[in-house]
Amino acid sequence: MNETRTAEANYGSAAPSADPLVESQSIDTIRTLAMDAVQRARSGHPGTAMALAPVAYALWMRHMRYSPRDPAWFGRDRFVLSAGHAAILQYAVLHLTGFDLPLREIRNFRRAGSCTAGHPEYGHVPGVETTTGPLGQGVANSVGMAIAEAHLAAVFNRPGHSIVDHRTYVICSDGDLMEGVSYEAASLAGHLGLGKLAWLYDDNRITIDGDVNLAFSEDVSGRFESLGWHVQSVGDANDLAALDAALEGARSVEDRPSLIIVRSHIGYGAPNKQDTAAAHGAPLGEEEVRLTKAVYGWPTEPPFLVPDAVRSHMGGQVARGEALAAEWRERFERYRAEHPKLATELERRIRSELPAAWDEELPDFGPDDDPIATRAASGRALTALAPRLPELIGGSADLSGSNNTLIDSPNFSRDAPEGRNLRWGIREHAMASIANGLVLHGGIRPYIATFFTFTDYARPSMRLAALMGLPNIYVMTHDSIGLGADGPTHQPIEHLASFRAMPGVVVLRPADPEETAQAWRVAIERGSGPTILVLTRQKVPHLARTAGAAREGVGRGAYVLRPEPGPLQVVLIGTGSELQVAVEAAEALEARSISARVVSFPSWELFRAQPPAYREEVLPPGIPRVAIEAGATLGWTEWVGRDGAVIGIDRFGQSASAADNFARFGFTAEALVTQVLEALAAERPA
Repeated sequence: MNETRTAEANYGSAAPSADPLVESQSIDTIRTLAMDAVQRARSGHPGTAMALAPVAYALWMRHMRYSPRDPAWFGRDRFVLSAGHAAILQYAVLHLTGFDLPLREIRNFRRAGSCTAGHPEYGHVPGVETTTGPLGQGVANSVGMAIAEAHLAAVFNRPGHSIVDHRTYVICSDGDLMEGVSYEAASLAGHLGLGKLAWLYDDNRITIDGDVNLAFSEDVSGRFESLGWHVQSVGDANDLAALDAALEGARSVEDRPSLIIVRSHIGYGAPNKQDTAAAHGAPLGEEEVRLTKAVYGWPTEPPFLVPDAVRSHMGGQVARGEALAAEWRERFERYRAEHPKLATELERRIRSELPAAWDEELPDFGPDDDPIATRAASGRALTALAPRLPELIGGSADLSGSNNTLIDSPNFSRDAPEGRNLRWGIREHAMASIANGLVLHGGIRPYIATFFTFTDYARPSMRLAALMGLPNIYVMTHDSIGLGADGPTHQPIEHLASFRAMPGVVVLRPADPEETAQAWRVAIERGSGPTILVLTRQKVPHLARTAGAAREGVGRGAYVLRPEPGPLQVVLIGTGSELQVAVEAAEALEARSISARVVSFPSWELFRAQPPAYREEVLPPGIPRVAIEAGATLGWTEWVGRDGAVIGIDRFGQSASAADNFARFGFTAEALVTQVLEALAAERPA
């Protein structure tokens, strides 16, 4: 028997038919909860929630499949409120449909200690699939969720067993579509033919500054049709039948993503503020709330009223969701009986557990090997890991050969969704945001890549990954002025400092191929928070160290690479390709009878997390320290002390060879020795 679903009734008109009066009351309950919550908070965005209450009702009551008591159920449809300023809309619906979101949290909207933040935050409220707020992020996240669903369905489904079979729905706004990331993401979604993705565009024609025509007059329908989307229009957001027909139409188109343009009226029902910017980003005011409730035929008191009939009707989603999840689990057990290995593998990936011996083939490098760039060493590590970690999916923003990120797999495409190489094109921002959606979906571990300087285009999405604690892996090559003649536009200077300042991120700048392999180990083992691998374009030598030192040392953020030959006089600290300069300088200092220790320092964040005893063992107090790194000097005082010295670069580079750049800007053993001698001289009493 084909088990795609027991009945299509699981979709479309999924909730039992309700009295139209109860449906109308339910929609007005969403609206009044939004008005009351924003008014009590004295801040927020009531108008969009009031306008889109019917859209949210139709989605959550008639079309989406989910389980309020099991919000992480893997078979659920995903919902993204990309118009994150309308957070209270989602909170109200989650409360009414039975998620663990008590009414007191609606009352405490935007207040300290409440989980109902001003914009939806992942991990704070059950049913919130991603953190939105910066416009454009949610729509791009949704593309990642749809890619993940298509890929996992291709890998795990078998005839008669459609275990992975769900959809991704989005509510987006004018602001989402104006932000450039939405164009990048929509372009890729159309190219890939993501048929289980639907965006509902709130065409309310109002922004904070006023009428949308102040800055936006494009043909949205024509734009999306040109991108390969299926486009429909609903002329009135209050027309539930038209919304149903459009959502059913979106499901019927399997080879293209769908855009449903919904004409709405911001601040719907507010006598003095409907269709004005005054309903967008501020409370309506006590008198306008009273007047609007009168328009709805709603009691002025008490605030936060939820009629019993509404609670019973919308709360019925609890039982429906439990039935849907139970039916899916029954189908999964039948799937397990026929395909036990596949079932076990899918469960492992959903739990984000690493398989046994996942790192057995991770390459070893030694001093006798020929020099290679750390970007090349990274490629070898990824090639070794990919067969043992099938959840690794990703690629580069049109720089696969430079970033060394291709694996032995087909490209992901509409014809080969089982492929693991994602061809992003030149779309750094969407790439980073879509990667967030991939990991939020579950069952996928994304890696993305570009030149380190182009993180400037990806940074907003990388910041949100850090905010959500997502274990994304960023392969960032061409890490310094050492990339050479492409010049200062491509040479990152301030980027290391900026990401070290970002909470939750681990920056790893390995010094040689062995450290690079171990950096991949750290990245894979991190269960939360992004990891950035910062890698060289130029070749670097393999540095000598004791056996196992790199494996333990990289994981702890810093370690002694070259012990001092005698009583310790100075500590030289290096990262990346400059560590070899520190080693050369230590050897030159030894010839001058100066005993120097060389410390490899690939990660400030990992080292900062070590016990104080270990940190003092590596960097003994009272010993002069000199650091060398081809990046901004900002922040190094934490490690060298106020009296320490740093050789860095606090200006933009130049178009020249790596050797010329390092010589001009002082990244040489001779310059480091001079700096050490000056530091030691300053230590001697006058």
